[in-house]
Amino acid sequence: MSQTQSDTISIADTAYSSRLLLGTGKYKDLEETKNAIESSGAQIITVAIRRSNIGQNKDEPNLLDVISPDKYTILPNTAGCYDADSAVRTCRLARTLLEGHDLVKLEVLGDKKTLFPDITQTLEAAKRLIDDNFKVMVYTTDDPVMAKHFEVMGCVAVMPLAAPIGSGLGIQNPYNIRTIVENASVPILVDAGVGTASDAAIAMELGCDGVLMNTAIAEAKDPILMASAMKKAIEAGREAYLAERMPRRAYASASSPVDGYFF
Repeated sequence: MSQTQSDTISIADTAYSSRLLLGTGKYKDLEETKNAIESSGAQIITVAIRRSNIGQNKDEPNLLDVISPDKYTILPNTAGCYDADSAVRTCRLARTLLEGHDLVKLEVLGDKKTLFPDITQTLEAAKRLIDDNFKVMVYTTDDPVMAKHFEVMGCVAVMPLAAPIGSGLGIQNPYNIRTIVENASVPILVDAGVGTASDAAIAMELGCDGVLMNTAIAEAKDPILMASAMKKAIEAGREAYLAERMPRRAYASASSPVDGYFF
């Protein structure tokens, strides 16, 4: 068995073989959503409860028809929430619709232009949800101190942004991400900002436990092919991290040393 096959990520005491988490927004239709998810190999699928139908609108297509909870772990998220109250209500609605499901992705936004998180409101929502027995995966800035604070308060995973949501800019502060990883004892997953496969690979090479993405796949010219590329990038980046890269050097080092040889 290869390292990738045997190396799993554990979130809220459940092990997953895929370290790629996928969103369900921005696809042209449910069929493309289904095909992209299958191509990605993702096992955890995020659903924006305020923007998707998972049963609350009986006369509309149901997203759960293409991402069955029997096959995938559905991760309700609070996208579109700008205060703690609405985020908590959204999670409680998801728990009702999904018959007691308690794993959620919390994001409370502070600005409609940048979509940066409102940390004060996120902290309040996280505390209330944890007190209400939710298992919270939290979207936050790439601030190592704040990331540790969310871990200590009981979040089951911390998800720092790599760049603004939907920007495709890639990892802008790799040293912050590495610091968060090095100080964490819960899974750290890059969330937001990935644009292409190399960005995902870099996140994994930094030691992240996984990557959550949506726009990078959904807005690609060929989303199904990009989903496959992201799957491979996650696996390659993880293997590179486990293999431990060669040291960086200021000067050349011959691939075939001649020291000690006579000609």
